[in-house]
Amino acid sequence: MMSLRKEILTYGLCAGALVTILDLTEYRFLVVDRSVEIYGALIAVLFAGIGVWIGLELKRGHPRSLAAGSAPANRAPAFLCDQDRLATLGITPRELETLSLIATGLSNREIAARLFISENTVKTHSKRLFDKLGARRRTDAVRIGKESRLIP
Repeated sequence: MMSLRKEILTYGLCAGALVTILDLTEYRFLVVDRSVEIYGALIAVLFAGIGVWIGLELKRGHPRSLAAGSAPANRAPAFLCDQDRLATLGITPRELETLSLIATGLSNREIAARLFISENTVKTHSKRLFDKLGARRRTDAVRIGKESRLIP
């Protein structure tokens, strides 16, 4: 019984060695025949890894959110609108929103699209806003809005 186990183990080891040798020779032919493709794939994997690493490093510099009550050291304090001046002038929240979009340089059509209202409604808001601020054109309204601390 012992000799049968020995024979099976010997034949198994020889068969394993033979399969390993055949695989190595096949691998050598594969490397010789397809060396350009293998090197190209290795370089592609290397650059993909470098790209992922750079992306993670760049993203690490921009935190997604801040803990409640903490402000970043390099940012200016948040802008606070002068609510008293806003109430004195009688400017509605929609007119203030229109003024802030005018200050960003958007056209009436772009403001209408952003606020989901018609162009005529934007013109009405703008006209009422100009009357309340005493402005004749958009640039005057933005200047007065900034001076009055209505927009940043």
